Amino acid sequence: MATVAEMRERLRRPLAAELASGCADRVVSGGVEKLLASPLASPFPVVREALRGYAGLDAVRREQALKTALASLGGQEKEKAAPRPPLRQAVPTADPGERLPVDAEITRLDTGPGGARKLQALGLHALRDVLHAYPHRHEDRRALPDLSTVEEGQKVTVEGRVVSKARRTPRPNLLVFDVTLETPSGGRVRASWFNQPWVERHLKDGARLVLTGRVKKFGRSVQLGVEHLETVEDAQGSLSTGRIVGVYDSKDGISQEFLRRAAHRALQAAPFDDYLPAHWRQKYGLTDLADALWGIHFPTDEGHLERATNRLRFDEYLFLELRVLLQGEDAVLLGKRFQATGEDIARFETALPFSFTNAQRRVLLEITDDMRSERQMARLVQGDVGSGKTAVAACALYLAVRDGYQGALMAPTEILARQHYTNLIGYLSKLDVRVGLLIGAMTPKVKLEMQTRIAEGDVDVVVGTQALIQENVRFDNLGLAVVDEEHRFGVMQRRRLLAGRPDVLVMSATPIPRSLALTAYGDLELSIIDELPPGRTPVETKLIQDTHRQQAYGFVMRQIREGRQAFVVTALIEENENLEALAATQLADDLKVILPEARINLLHGKMSAAEKEYVMDRFRAGEFDVLVSTTVIEVGVDVPNATVMVIENAERFGLSQLHQLRGRVGRGSAQSYCVLIAGEHSKKTRQRLKIIEGSTDGFVIAEADLKLRGPGEIRGTRQSGIPDLRLGDLSSDVEIIERARELAKHILAHDPRLEHPRLQYLRSELQNRSQSVAFREVI
Repeated sequence: MATVAEMRERLRRPLAAELASGCADRVVSGGVEKLLASPLASPFPVVREALRGYAGLDAVRREQALKTALASLGGQEKEKAAPRPPLRQAVPTADPGERLPVDAEITRLDTGPGGARKLQALGLHALRDVLHAYPHRHEDRRALPDLSTVEEGQKVTVEGRVVSKARRTPRPNLLVFDVTLETPSGGRVRASWFNQPWVERHLKDGARLVLTGRVKKFGRSVQLGVEHLETVEDAQGSLSTGRIVGVYDSKDGISQEFLRRAAHRALQAAPFDDYLPAHWRQKYGLTDLADALWGIHFPTDEGHLERATNRLRFDEYLFLELRVLLQGEDAVLLGKRFQATGEDIARFETALPFSFTNAQRRVLLEITDDMRSERQMARLVQGDVGSGKTAVAACALYLAVRDGYQGALMAPTEILARQHYTNLIGYLSKLDVRVGLLIGAMTPKVKLEMQTRIAEGDVDVVVGTQALIQENVRFDNLGLAVVDEEHRFGVMQRRRLLAGRPDVLVMSATPIPRSLALTAYGDLELSIIDELPPGRTPVETKLIQDTHRQQAYGFVMRQIREGRQAFVVTALIEENENLEALAATQLADDLKVILPEARINLLHGKMSAAEKEYVMDRFRAGEFDVLVSTTVIEVGVDVPNATVMVIENAERFGLSQLHQLRGRVGRGSAQSYCVLIAGEHSKKTRQRLKIIEGSTDGFVIAEADLKLRGPGEIRGTRQSGIPDLRLGDLSSDVEIIERARELAKHILAHDPRLEHPRLQYLRSELQNRSQSVAFREVI
């Protein structure tokens, strides 16, 4: 049998651990009150009395109760009798009212026993981290006087007086404690707790309570499943009730009450040096930083929360734009200066077999304005499939050649590079512009010959893949670089092509929402070709379930009999080229059974570049009817006679990717069709795919894709450089992004390295928000 001394030590250890962990009532299995009900606590009535109703206490009162209990057990005296030398010098916490530097370690903030350790477990190591760890949502816990209008399942806060109590056990192992509360308006609500016996001991008749929970309605009666309880006395000045309350990201053992208290103490200690001067705040209608941070954590009302969110969201985008704009060697680079005369533009258009659309003319004017400037052009040209981006780029390349410079066009794949090469010869050969091709599939001898011609200036415009940025490629006088589908290249790859500071034109046939373009391509000006050439017939799109596949392929066969061709695309099941090739091969074999009259061939990622090019050349020449492919053909493949695109398991693709695939047909004058075959039949999937069925506008589709999937899914967050936004929403923040970008460009135009003393706080904040050490060295 254990001695009293042994029982004291067995009781002391879990209570000391509970105190050290921040009083969250999670250290002891079943809670502290279950421990007190065990025989272990019987010899210590002072401890049981000190900790009575422990689960219902707030963190501060729990801490006081534990210290009293441990003192009665001799715990504190024991520590004093045998002090351990600290392993390292303890950092003193700040005195009440003392201001701390924003980069002060979290140990300087008085957050109670074990508080710093809990914050560090959430990745919060400095005062600034706590200040900017915003709540992910807010709950209105201001007391409602009347519950008659609330809805089932709604979370509400009520205040009232206890008029009756009752306990019941509707089934074994379930204890329900009910309290009837009378609200100030005279209404009544029943509050219920499940398997929490401490509540019955803690609550007295007539007690004034503030309760938060979800509503259940039974006829006219209202029941509240309680999630948070405070007495009116405790609620005076409470951070968790009687106000709009923030709810934070957390983990087990770290309570919301603790996080609110930590945020409150951080705000009390913060210096609030505002990095935005008053005149900028006034121009953009922004509140000051102190008001914003108090308002995001502890808003006084809805207006305060809105004001705070607006300022802090603006700051997120401002620092994002500053970071993107500063990623070059300098904020503003000197580039080439071209004549870009109207006569040369007219000469180029005269050589075309068509006239520019109004949208092409508008974008070309924006490009030529940049080319005439001494500043380096850095412009993104967006346009849907078939909008004529390549013709506009060809005109810009012609203007560069007319002034004695070379031009380069870099494409992400050899198939696309060859296609651009063919198109540029068509546009430029009549104008005596020498066009060359440089790709990895060339023999070493042919490649060396082309590299020599480039270095000696015997080629005016070079089209190629990443072969253009190899170390042994030297341009004689590169003036304009066109990069197609830039997001498929790394940042450093693009930099190597731009080492001589040519003007830069980036083209994208992947429609990108304006908000995403302004952030992911923040270092580029934006031009949009939003008009298709006349005579193009929109592709008809039909969504069907896989149970109707036979009908889809019957339609394909009818098109083949009329002399047309078809693409059939299979989804990438996972990031595995072997499985991808297997899936495509299996589909091709299946179609040979379903379509015995059709000539069928195959294209997939395991093929070499030469094999892919051979298959595509044969398909363009009409040597077979159906090309079964993976997403290799997503970008740039041009086969005018192909009028049908069938996409198997369409639900596995994003909307923008489906739109790109659909753009592979409709390249000629004949009516074209896209059939989406859905293997999943859920309502959510059908609603998503209906967006593609109902719209041919790539920008509308891209906006829908952004709302559904987020920016990381569309371009790859790490690749685009967009950090996780805490408050920003790229699907709806275009206006605020444009305002933030305007200010960022204004700041860097006047002070490219943020060296003015007035900008020291802005510079410091930018450095701290930047994730990369390499970037910090830029400024």
